Amino acid sequence: MKKEIGLYVHIPFCVRKCAYCDFASFAGREQDEAAYVDAVLREAEKRSQMDASIATLYIGGGTPSLLPPALMEKLLTGIRNCFDFLSDAECSCECNPGTVAQAFLDTLRRNGVNRLSFGAQAAQPHLLSLLGRIHTWEQAEESVRMARQAGFENINLDLMLGLPTQTLSDVGETLQKALALEPTHLSCYGLIVEEGTKMCRMVESGAWTLPDEDTERDMYELCRETLAQHGYKQYEISNFARPGFACRHNADCWKRKEYIGLGSAACGFLGSVRYQNPPDLSDYLTGKPAEETVISPEEARFESMMLGLRMTEGVSDAAFRKMHGTSINDVFGKQLEKPIRLGLVEWQNGFLRLTRKGMDVQNSVLVELL
Repeated sequence: MKKEIGLYVHIPFCVRKCAYCDFASFAGREQDEAAYVDAVLREAEKRSQMDASIATLYIGGGTPSLLPPALMEKLLTGIRNCFDFLSDAECSCECNPGTVAQAFLDTLRRNGVNRLSFGAQAAQPHLLSLLGRIHTWEQAEESVRMARQAGFENINLDLMLGLPTQTLSDVGETLQKALALEPTHLSCYGLIVEEGTKMCRMVESGAWTLPDEDTERDMYELCRETLAQHGYKQYEISNFARPGFACRHNADCWKRKEYIGLGSAACGFLGSVRYQNPPDLSDYLTGKPAEETVISPEEARFESMMLGLRMTEGVSDAAFRKMHGTSINDVFGKQLEKPIRLGLVEWQNGFLRLTRKGMDVQNSVLVELL
């Protein structure tokens, strides 16, 4: 029986760089799109030799919805020719409102994509402008309408919390407008100010002021309470889904399941090796090899905790034993005594999980485990 793995494909093109973005994305490189698709398919051919089936596909960016439909068709057809996909594979594609065309959505649907993720972020025009987004909320609404017209039922909306000048009222309004679109999944991410971004420069200069810690926590709690009231189950720190619509691709990554990464800057995880393709687009196009890192058994055990504790169900001791040949308590029992005593983590039905209190201070729990 073939093992089941994930597949990630990175599309690095975008209209312009968002203020908070430190991903490998490039504006004004449309002339490289055709060569890029060819390079990804060459890489797919090289990496398709392993005996495995694709359980999940995630096409991220950048802005995948900028790719012309003919090139997306070539990419998806080529990937399916290289890999064996399960009949019920979850196949996701990120799309940005303001770049979505019906022909693009029809192409995705025709080629097996069955889940969309829209970077909606916020309902307020001033916040979208501050983020450097090119769309309006009305375009986000239109994009969801078009997606449904193309036959998509599984739709995620990304929302952002803790933005400069953002208020609790703004978050409440955005949630209500998002819920009116009836998505199956919502991701509510706290802003991380990354070095080298416009956001970082503006915050450090004092031009933009972030909400204080208590306000950001109130924003997060508002998301948790509102979405629970509307039937969305929180299954990870930032992710909420209707029953049956949790993102399988991301959940598999948090459980340290293997995946192949294709494209500039894409990461992969196979056996005990993690690799990253060149983040520079020109380097990738000229065939510069990926950088590989061998993960030690100790690092692998910590990764299982670091990633697994993001999920509300926590880390399965049975799965930990199967993966690492030892129990969680055998490895981390001593370090867990303090977090358990403080009510930050708990055992429940064979899973070690963060409590609600622990979710607010996840990093401090991980420091104890280190």
